[in-house]
Amino acid sequence: MNNETLSQLEQLIDKLILRNSELESEVKSLQEQNTKLLDENETLQLEVLENEEKQKDTSSTLTGLLEKLQSVQQAS
Repeated sequence: MNNETLSQLEQLIDKLILRNSELESEVKSLQEQNTKLLDENETLQLEVLENEEKQKDTSSTLTGLLEKLQSVQQAS
C-alpha cells in the first residue's frame, strides 16, 4: 500500500468512528425517549381505567335516581 491509500484508509476509519459515535448517541437518545413514552402510556392507561370506573359509578347513581323517580311516578 502506498501512503496515499493509507491516508485515505485512515480518513475513512476516522469518519466511521465518528459516525459510530453519533449513532450510539442517537440510539441512547431514542432509548430514553422510548422509556419516557412507555411511562406516559402506562400513566394514560391507568387514567383510562380510573375514568371508566368513575363512569360506572356515575351510571349506577343515575340508574338508581331514575328508578326512584319511576317508583314515585308509579305510586302517584
